[in-house]
Amino acid sequence: MLPKRLLCAAVLCLCFAGVGTSVLAQTAAGPASASAQPAAALGGPVRNIVLVHGAFVDGSSWNGVVAKLQQKGYHVSSVQNPLTSLADDVAATRRVLDRENGPVLLVGHSWGGVVITEVAGNAPNVAGLVYVAALAPQLNESAMDVMKAGGPMPAGQSISKDANGFLWIDRARYHADLAADVPETVTRVLAAAQVPIAASAFDEPVDQIGWKDKPSWYVLTTKDHAVSPELQKTIAARIGAKVVPVSSSHLAPVSHARAVADAIDHAARELSRQQQ
Repeated sequence: MLPKRLLCAAVLCLCFAGVGTSVLAQTAAGPASASAQPAAALGGPVRNIVLVHGAFVDGSSWNGVVAKLQQKGYHVSSVQNPLTSLADDVAATRRVLDRENGPVLLVGHSWGGVVITEVAGNAPNVAGLVYVAALAPQLNESAMDVMKAGGPMPAGQSISKDANGFLWIDRARYHADLAADVPETVTRVLAAAQVPIAASAFDEPVDQIGWKDKPSWYVLTTKDHAVSPELQKTIAARIGAKVVPVSSSHLAPVSHARAVADAIDHAARELSRQQQ
């Protein structure tokens, strides 16, 4: 049994994967098709972006990133993970991927990195991966296994588990521990509208690792109090990702939407050149 502090730290880092909860307005950027389309074979320019959030939030945490990518002409979709288990989040992401027409760049923030690692293992239309302050397990590793390599972080003290097995962030510490560079007026709303995640999800191992045979990039948040920059460096190195440092808290999709969007755009352009 892992100490409570480690569990909290692990939970917290994973949770921030998509901090914008329903309060920021749901994002399913780009025109939605009337019916699901089959996954397309790779080939041609990468113009589809699928964003995957983490715990304590929903897909609206990507709103700023979505808007900037749409301005660049991309078709963007933001997955709404139920956060009830890794398997459930993987299924939700695959449903979105099945609707894409053409190659996709799959992006995960924090806990969302675990989800995209599993999903990309057997998704033929995923051309590459972008991890944003995210966890990227090895084969048969869980999110908790990845977190063991990092030391305690301030955000770890902000997490508590309720009687139903779901984790929540202390509203009073949300700003300082997770999003110090986001206006407090915004973080108060995010904290109020947070979506809890099942604690058991962090013990679910991945049985596929998409980063093994697909190009990957890593947006490393250098002022992160949830997933330490040192742990992020270790993760990026072991998956062979190209690192893009951003001077940001853990909630980079909200506080540095432009920088995150630019990193995603760069990755998509590079993938497009590779596929010519």
